[in-house]
Amino acid sequence: MSDRFVPFDSIRPRVLDVFRTSEALHHAADRLYLIRDLWGKVRITVSDAIREDESRRDMLQRFARDLHEALKAHSYAAENGILFVSADRLKTLEEEAQKITSNMYWVDRLMTGRDWWTVGTPRPEKEVPRWTLFSVKGGVGRSTTAAVLAWHLTRKGERALVVDLDMESPGLSSALLDHRTQPDFGVTDWFVEDLVGQGDQVVERMVAEPSWADDFEGDVRVVPAHGRDPGEYLAKLGRVYMDTNHDPWTARLERLLVQLEDQVKPTVVLLESRSGLHDIAAATVTDLDAQVLLFATDSESNWTDYEILFRHWQKQGLAPNIRERLSIVSALTPDILTDAYLSGFRERAWDLFRDHLYDKVGSSFESDDAFTFDIDDEDAPHNPIAIHWNRGLAPGTSLQNLEPTTVKQAYASFLTQFDTLIGIVDR
Repeated sequence: MSDRFVPFDSIRPRVLDVFRTSEALHHAADRLYLIRDLWGKVRITVSDAIREDESRRDMLQRFARDLHEALKAHSYAAENGILFVSADRLKTLEEEAQKITSNMYWVDRLMTGRDWWTVGTPRPEKEVPRWTLFSVKGGVGRSTTAAVLAWHLTRKGERALVVDLDMESPGLSSALLDHRTQPDFGVTDWFVEDLVGQGDQVVERMVAEPSWADDFEGDVRVVPAHGRDPGEYLAKLGRVYMDTNHDPWTARLERLLVQLEDQVKPTVVLLESRSGLHDIAAATVTDLDAQVLLFATDSESNWTDYEILFRHWQKQGLAPNIRERLSIVSALTPDILTDAYLSGFRERAWDLFRDHLYDKVGSSFESDDAFTFDIDDEDAPHNPIAIHWNRGLAPGTSLQNLEPTTVKQAYASFLTQFDTLIGIVDR
């Protein structure tokens, strides 16, 4: 392999190596921003005030030359490696930068996946609890579980709001609604109409009330991905994730949820997320202050994908902000050798949380204050909430009139644990 080849994953370690060899940079008072652009190339960005100071400018030029030598194709030549910007521009960088040394900050420009890099701040405690159903792989029963939870909560006297945010693979609404009760509009319609200031005219016509809940003590409202007539769905879908001059896409999603919550007045909100590591999943997992059910099966590909995500949170210093929101779900738990399966699942989940999200006891943490759990701790995020495979809930099965016996066979332990998590056991 050529000596000039520097892979993407080597960029940050090499940047730190260059920084460590520069005594002048260690003592510099100026903030340095290293921006990795959409092409994966790194450039130094600093205040334009430095341009007039010859000694500081020369120091940065040496740093730029050293970076170019270390990063090769993932950098700019020294004469183009420094960008001098205004104080206002630096201020905008502060909001998205990650501190990597005492005076050096890192900014990644991303086309997608930007929301995995932040965790939204908690909402006031009085706000309605939100629950996101997420998985890194499809086909693990998220839609079925959302339908079961809506059915269960309604029977328990709750008022549930269910929002289908899996817009690339919409199906929750057809599981919960028949054609007669489908609303005029759905989530995709709101996003495209909001772009032209017409979101308020749509939001009241995108909430449906399924007929199967009429005889229950509580009630449920369903917001589908699309309305009764999907119309030009692909054309709308291509505009869903747009930022505006006033709001990034995630802020628009939060605004929609607040409008729906104000309208419906739910006691519980269920959000079905898209699977995988796409922006829509990132928003529902990290930015909406929701508790998150992580659906998984005991397969190597599931654990590998979750490890990618957990390692990212650990590396970006986000683990303390997200870990208390997570609960892992053993989806499609087999009905033979179940105990052995769940034991192996628990061990893999514990390895994942212990290595990347839990505190390391014996470091600077006092053990009593550390966020860490034993493998068999039933209150731990890694302890699997089991959903058992059941033929009566196989893909394609109508969920509008769930059979209590079928639900009990598949979901008895899951619903008991969910009630404990949400605090409605005695209601």
